Amino acid sequence: MTTRKVFNIKTMAKVAILSVIAFILMYFDFPIPFIAPGFYKIDFSEVAVLIGGFALGPLAAILIEGLKIMLYMLFKPSSTAYVGELANFIIGCALVVPASAIYFKNKNRKNAFIGLLVGAISMITVGLLMNYFVLIPAYSFFFNLDLDTIIQMGKAIVPFINNKLTFVTFATTPFNIVKVVAVAGLTMILYKHISPLLKK
Repeated sequence: MTTRKVFNIKTMAKVAILSVIAFILMYFDFPIPFIAPGFYKIDFSEVAVLIGGFALGPLAAILIEGLKIMLYMLFKPSSTAYVGELANFIIGCALVVPASAIYFKNKNRKNAFIGLLVGAISMITVGLLMNYFVLIPAYSFFFNLDLDTIIQMGKAIVPFINNKLTFVTFATTPFNIVKVVAVAGLTMILYKHISPLLKK
């Protein structure tokens, strides 16, 4: 057995373990009702994906993100015909791929901050676009909710929300900012403690 093959097996084992951890973390979601309507829920599965991406590279991050979503779809029936799960994958990758690519190229604290900042901007931008063009129409269709009903849910929290654009600007975007700050902060705290285990 070659060293390269052993390395690949070890790497895939780490990817698999981190995928399962991310999948489990995805179950522990909760809303932030004073920022966005209750159908937006935060979870910390991206922490496991980011740790994997930082340790193993951006390709590993994509694999962990994808396996996490596949496991979630396998064990929990989709209520949006898998549109929500696809969007979760795309928005998750928008964060973890640039963050891990920048850090993995030169592993130091400065690059970790830069990577997370670039990833955060990417995730917030992609999240806004995905919600405007895909997720909100999907929620409206699959939950049999009129678009105005969804907008009113946002308006109950932020009074000047009055259309889909203001909804994604003042409900979706603040929610994603809170999520990415929490995820990035936890990743920075945990990575140095966990990364030695991923080098073995």
